[in-house]
Formats: sequence, structure tokens, C-alpha cells
Amino acid sequence: MEKSNRRYFLYARKSTDEPDRQILSIEAQLAELRDYAKKEGLPIAREFIEHKTAKEPGREVFNEMVAGLEQGGAQGIIAWHPDRLARNSIDGGRIIYLVDIGKVLELKFPTFWFDPTPQGKFMLSIAFGQSKYFIDNLSENVKRGLRQKLRNGILPALAPLGYLNDTTAHTIVVDQEMAPLVRRTFELYATGKYPLRELRRIMNAEGLNKRRNKELATSNYQRLLVNPFFYGVIKYLGELYEGKHTPLISKSLYDKCQEVMRAKSIPTRKKV
Repeated sequence: MEKSNRRYFLYARKSTDEPDRQILSIEAQLAELRDYAKKEGLPIAREFIEHKTAKEPGREVFNEMVAGLEQGGAQGIIAWHPDRLARNSIDGGRIIYLVDIGKVLELKFPTFWFDPTPQGKFMLSIAFGQSKYFIDNLSENVKRGLRQKLRNGILPALAPLGYLNDTTAHTIVVDQEMAPLVRRTFELYATGKYPLRELRRIMNAEGLNKRRNKELATSNYQRLLVNPFFYGVIKYLGELYEGKHTPLISKSLYDKCQEVMRAKSIPTRKKV
């Protein structure tokens, strides 16, 4: 197909969890790409705008654009950079395959050179690979940071009920208003006299969780009672770590509650 007859899909993407804060916003990408297309004389057949990460395949807008290319709706793509198109090997491979079979004749980037030659496709595959490496490396760095926090005795998440996140000191402190109510929840349940539904009725009435303006469900009480965080241990992804936060209850009280819960979960046999 002659260049004068080629049409292009414009693709802009920025997700809410975009790790690189320097990437242009959707609005900025659109403005830059429209100006670029006008300057280069690239007729835009359609614009595709996506607010979803490219770490994994399955983006609806991207898939719709690929389907349009396969059907001949356009012969090229305009995007800010190859990492806007793909940050995973599957989607990157799909783009390169469309170039291989002639469904995509041109990829135009203001910040990256490409032509449909063996060398151009090789450079494009490197760009996609670098994008994937960036994501993989970022993910590993985040995991490493989480593991270090856990080794330091710090929960890398929102503080559970009875505690507050101190964003200044980057630690977890006792919620002086809710902590006594959390402790009383364990004490009542340890007696064995209160089923979870009754415990919920009593503690909700006393104001447990009123700080967050949300009544706790029975399942919330069950999760609270099995959380070792309250006696000083962090359970994260199945592993236990010694926490540096102040415990709200003793280990013996926690163990007693687990005994009560196990006893209540054993079904009683019906008399014949």
C-alpha cells in the first residue's frame, strides 16, 4: 500500500498504578501525538485511549485496536513510546507479528525510531524487553522492600483495628480509643459464652470500629480473633514475623480464643 493511502490508529495509555511518574498524562499524550501526526502528515483513523496497566495481557482497548488492525482498519500505530503499547512479552509479540504479516506497515513514535526491517523489528523487540525488565525489576524491588519491613517487625499494610498508621514515623501505633474494645472482644470470646453473632451485637453496640463509621460483620470478628498481630506477631503471606508494635493482648488469651473457635467449629452429633 502506498504511504499516501495509509491510515493510523492513535493509542494513548496511562494507568493509575503507572510506576513511572514521568510518563505524560493521557491529555498530554493526545496533544503531543495529534501535533506529531499533523506535522508528519499521518491521517488518524481512530483514537484509542486506555487507563490500564500493560504489565499483563488482556487490555480491552488494546485488544480492540489489534482486532481493528487485523481487519484492515488502519495500517499503522502512533504512540508516545513502545512501552505505551506493551510491557509484557505476549502483547509485544503480537505487535511484532502484525508487522511480520504486513498488517502493520508503520509504527510511529515521537520518542523512538522504527522501520519494518529486520533491524527495526530487532530494536523494537529490545524496547519491549526493556519495558518488561523495568516492570519486573520494579516488582522485585517492591517485594524486597516489603520483606525488609517484615524483618524489621513492621507491617507493610494498613494497620488493623485497634491500631493506627503513623505516616510521619512510618510505624504503627495503638489506637487509644479502639484498643480497649478490641481487647474486650478477645476477653468475651475467650469465655466461650458468646457465639460470633452475639459477640458482634455486643461489641458493635459498644462502638467498636465507630472511628471508621462502619459496623463490623460477623466475618470481621472471626478474622480479628485469629489475627496474631494483636499479641505481637505479623502473619504475612503465610509466614510469621516478630512485630515491633505494642501487643493489645497476651499470647495465652489469643490461644484460648483459638481453642474456643476450634471447639465451636466441631459439629455436634445428632442423637439417634
